[in-house]
Amino acid sequence: MPIEDAAAYPFIDIALSRRLERAEASGNAAAVEARAKISPAVGASWIEVAGAYAMFDGVGSPLTQTFGLGLFKAIGTAEMERLETFFRERGAAVYHEVSPLAHPGLVGLLNERGYQPLEFTSVMFRPLGAAPITTPQAPIRVRAIRDDECDAWTTTAAEGWSELPEVEAFMRDIGRLNTGRADATCFLAEAGGRPIATGVLSMHDGVALLAGASTIPSGRRQGAQLALLDARLRFAAGKGCDLAMMCASPGSASQRNAERHGFRVAYTRLKWQGT
Repeated sequence: MPIEDAAAYPFIDIALSRRLERAEASGNAAAVEARAKISPAVGASWIEVAGAYAMFDGVGSPLTQTFGLGLFKAIGTAEMERLETFFRERGAAVYHEVSPLAHPGLVGLLNERGYQPLEFTSVMFRPLGAAPITTPQAPIRVRAIRDDECDAWTTTAAEGWSELPEVEAFMRDIGRLNTGRADATCFLAEAGGRPIATGVLSMHDGVALLAGASTIPSGRRQGAQLALLDARLRFAAGKGCDLAMMCASPGSASQRNAERHGFRVAYTRLKWQGT
């Protein structure tokens, strides 16, 4: 259910962007730390340079990139060279997720160094408060998983992408990271006692980051993701979070569904690729 009081939404300024970008960066850094424990041979690690988080989760991993570049401090040639060296020493391409509220000189610096724009992401948010969140779906039961259900959660998350084998393999890999993260709570949606959908929640500085949405083919159109959304938002509100965020491709079904349930686009983020 959308929030009707527009005043409840904070102004979209650099302070808000810093909170949102840091929440996502912290979640990804936790995933990289989980990778380092689960698969030490990958050499997963992350560093902070001028407030930006640079993460290496293996060559080709979507987590191998930076978040918050130019958002916390201005970036100059020395900082860019340090970041680029971090990735190139590990044989990885260089990617930067850049908020439109980053330092205005950053775009010029990226252009000077030969970076090319790659893709857009809608960064969405909504306040958490006393207003209703969503309408729970009675036939669907949602709960946080137990410690002995990590494999079942990962299998369900991967099965949701079974029509795309390459994505299914990726989701199985990321699923192992999500269940191994110190900062994340993994949720299962069940119908008739059978797991049909998954979702992940991580929290940082009062911001709840929602990710990991997946529904098995036979479980779709039953309201499982809506129930997962409701459960995670209520869980986060109970833990003291005042904002929720999620990311999606612009104009996608995920963005449409999020906007139907109180989320608004804070800004469109641009990903840059080094040459």
